[in-house]
Amino acid sequence: MKRLKAAGILIFAGVVIITSCQSTAARKATEKNKTASDSAIYTLGLTAAEKEAILNSPRTVQIQQELNYFYNNKFLRTGFNGAMIVARKGVIIFEKYHGLENFRTKTPIVDSSSFQLASVSKTFTGAAVLYLADRDKLSLDDHLQKFFPDFPYKGITVRMLLSHRSGLPNYLYFCDSLWKEPSRYITNNEVIELMIKHKPPIQHQPGTHFQYCNTNYMLLASIIEKVTGEKYAAFMQDSVFKPLQMHNTFVYDPATPVRAHQTQSHKYNGQPEPDTYFDGVMGDKGIYSSAQDMLKWDQALYSGHFLKPETLKAAYTPYSHEKPGVRNYGLGWRLMVYPDSSKNIVYHNGWWHGNNTVFYRFVQDTTTLIILGNKYNRAIYQAVKPVRDILGHGDGEEAGDE
Repeated sequence: MKRLKAAGILIFAGVVIITSCQSTAARKATEKNKTASDSAIYTLGLTAAEKEAILNSPRTVQIQQELNYFYNNKFLRTGFNGAMIVARKGVIIFEKYHGLENFRTKTPIVDSSSFQLASVSKTFTGAAVLYLADRDKLSLDDHLQKFFPDFPYKGITVRMLLSHRSGLPNYLYFCDSLWKEPSRYITNNEVIELMIKHKPPIQHQPGTHFQYCNTNYMLLASIIEKVTGEKYAAFMQDSVFKPLQMHNTFVYDPATPVRAHQTQSHKYNGQPEPDTYFDGVMGDKGIYSSAQDMLKWDQALYSGHFLKPETLKAAYTPYSHEKPGVRNYGLGWRLMVYPDSSKNIVYHNGWWHGNNTVFYRFVQDTTTLIILGNKYNRAIYQAVKPVRDILGHGDGEEAGDE
């Protein structure tokens, strides 16, 4: 099989981050097994003095005070169970871990805890496709029949999958009536076979409307496998997670044992939220990561080494203009696009089972907000607005769900 090597993608210098907001108990539980490189985090080429300047600036101190008040007096009262990081230029200025990885075992959440990212996984799948396009392994204008010759839906390109403009039906809906083995995990290939055999109706003509659809990213994961000759999980590990030193990030396989610090999904009342047969499908969801690893992902995208600058520009370009408003979608990213383009926001939310996730990137001043939860809590999305206000990026817009 052909394997794409990740050599030369990216080499970052690590900088140890002082996680002053993390609880002492949580920090001690993880630090004893960590090396200096394991606790490193990427920053944008800042000197030690520049990092200290960010941490000690009056503006940072004010933000930290306001975030602490919001977190302790409002956010925790919603029942938040998870991890939260706010960083400026890659420097963590606020970091909190609260609750349990698993309510049955009472294992506390720590900085190495990995959460099901739900639809935030799409940012990785989309970027992996763009990575392959940068290396001429595929074209964004390739039609799906290049990869799946019997696929019955014509006129759909890779770019349309990335931007949710394919018009395809959502597999989460049509599989319930077509899949006859609900006790067995369905795979990407089996979903595609159902589409070829049964041809569930298209929702609209390709390229004519935006319609958020998980089928698009399931297909993109399968395209990665077709192009690389590797399983999606192996490619992501070899070409993305490992080169970026994302040690607590992986593609979930429900057939394998639970990993160390892999969090359990919980309902709002703390009861475990079990997997369903859909958990065998990957690309649209299924990646687990920690809050610190997500900051590494954020910084890798700023670096210009993982994707070409012109590719990132295309990823952050809005592709759907049927409805007015600031909200739009690029290639793997939700967008808030303002008349003053310097204020644009690149983000994605996620929701799968009891997992709620928020990943906001305020590109104007390279500020990052990461919230990962493993006990169902819509307040995670509602927290974005007050945090944006504190950070000086508020516009009155409420955050949506997934």
